[in-house]
Amino acid sequence: GTSSPQISDSLNINTADAEALQALPGIGPSLAERIVADRQAHGPFQTVEELLRVPGIGPKRFQRIRSLVRV
Repeated sequence: GTSSPQISDSLNINTADAEALQALPGIGPSLAERIVADRQAHGPFQTVEELLRVPGIGPKRFQRIRSLVRV
């Protein structure tokens, strides 16, 4: 689409850049960079659960952002 993503909408973790990812609760600059690096290394996330493969994202943090992200 042409509209810029709103955080009130869910964030597409396959297209969001590191800056956009930092809008998520518990996601700081280093973690956002790791998500982007993982995506570049392994390709697009097939499911949001694959965020759990990123070092630093554990079950608790994932639960906080689960409803805010999509693929």
